[in-house]
Amino acid sequence: MVIPNWNSLQHLARCLGSLESAGSSQEIELLVVDNGSADGSVEFLERERVPHVALPENTGFAAAVNLGASRTGADSILVLNADTVVEPGGVARLLAALEADSALGGVQPLILQLDANGGGEEAARVYSAGQSLTRDGRGFEEGAGLIRQPEHLVASEPFGVCGAACLLRRELFSELGGYDENYVSFCEDVDLNVRARIAGWRFATVPEAVVRHVGNATWQAGFADPGAENSRLVARNRLATQIKFMPATSIPRIAAVEAGALARSVARRRFAATAKGKLEALRRLPALRGERRRLAAGGDLSAARAWLGAAPRPREG
Repeated sequence: MVIPNWNSLQHLARCLGSLESAGSSQEIELLVVDNGSADGSVEFLERERVPHVALPENTGFAAAVNLGASRTGADSILVLNADTVVEPGGVARLLAALEADSALGGVQPLILQLDANGGGEEAARVYSAGQSLTRDGRGFEEGAGLIRQPEHLVASEPFGVCGAACLLRRELFSELGGYDENYVSFCEDVDLNVRARIAGWRFATVPEAVVRHVGNATWQAGFADPGAENSRLVARNRLATQIKFMPATSIPRIAAVEAGALARSVARRRFAATAKGKLEALRRLPALRGERRRLAAGGDLSAARAWLGAAPRPREG
């Protein structure tokens, strides 16, 4: 289990506490990777004797998870954001689902929004019931913002799994080289899902396993202007993933969507950050095209493209 942490002390203790009733008969191998926190997180981890790595500066979500995976040895890697709470039995249910189907590269729980105001179960809202793709290749979380409904409690095969809380098979993680560290944060899970699909892996949502997630808590605590940094990275990373696998026939659709995003960024006073992110992706075009060729040579790009605009599929068992 790898938990990246950056100035999330107010959430980290609660996350770690929830793991005491979340596991299985197998011992959980835990490692917290602290990304240069200045809020007392490292001191807390030392005091509580929680296995951890303390980095001198923030290396980003992708690099932190990759480092944590390299320093653990379990057959599967549970990636958890520090602002999550795992409900009792959650880890055991995820592990059972992954072990029951060797074709699965990863599984995720039903992720619910953690309501700081205690809205009650009847008002529980979904954060992610699995990851999907729009027709132009953008990733989004199924059910995000909706009050939990019966359909969210049905086991399904989504396009991919949400990086906030997912259990990944180590074989998949090693085969793909982990998360792409060029992404730093945001959309690295979409990219991993794309590459996994191209390589022939599948995913599943396990709704009987539940994780609650504050969402964006670390990001809000770490930057003077988190919205601008978010806009830059999302704009850059989204375009990078599209270049890696989308067909050339999608260029007009992508261009129209991106033009709309730029227009909206003006109203939100995020134009400079959004434009900067898109230009950063375009400057990496030769490297990204090289990655595209490598993916095509080692797998089937259509295996990811088949999920463009597609809903999750019901899954038996």
